[in-house]
Amino acid sequence: MARTTLTINGKPHVVDVDPDTPLLYVLRDTLEMNNPRFGCGLGQCGACTVLVDNRAVRSCSLPVSRAAGSKIITIEGLAAAGRPHPVQQAFIDEQAFQCGYCLNGWVLTAKALLDTNPKPTETEVRRACESLVCRCGSHTRIFSAVQRAAKNVAVKA
Repeated sequence: MARTTLTINGKPHVVDVDPDTPLLYVLRDTLEMNNPRFGCGLGQCGACTVLVDNRAVRSCSLPVSRAAGSKIITIEGLAAAGRPHPVQQAFIDEQAFQCGYCLNGWVLTAKALLDTNPKPTETEVRRACESLVCRCGSHTRIFSAVQRAAKNVAVKA
C-alpha cells in the first residue's frame, strides 16, 4: 500500500492503494465514482477512458502510480457550471447513444482529438476512434456528433 494523491476533476483525492492497482479500480472501488466503466479490462473497448493531462487513456490498464501528479478528468468533469461541454452537447443533440455504456470512450476521445485537431476530417475522426467499441451500433450518429462538436468548439474559440 502507498499513499497517493490524485487530482480528479480539479479536486485532490488521497488514497492508500497498491501502486500497481489500475486507475479504474481506484476511481470506481476506492473513490466510488460511477464513471468510467469497466468494459473489457484489457484497454481494448474504451468504456474506461479518462483524460490524463488531456490525453484519452484507458484507465483499466494504467497503474495508479503512473497517474499520480497528473490532471485526471472523467466525463463528469467536462461540464462547467452545470452546462454540458460542447462535445457532450453535440452527442446529446445528435442522440448519439442508445445505452450509453461506452460514452466515456467516445466523448473523451473526441474531446482529446478536438483539443489537438479542432477541424478533423471524417477519416481523422474515424482513425482517432477506431479502437472504441459501441455494441449498440450507433457509430454513424457518433461520428456526426464529433463533427458537430468540432463546429461548436470552433464557434466558441
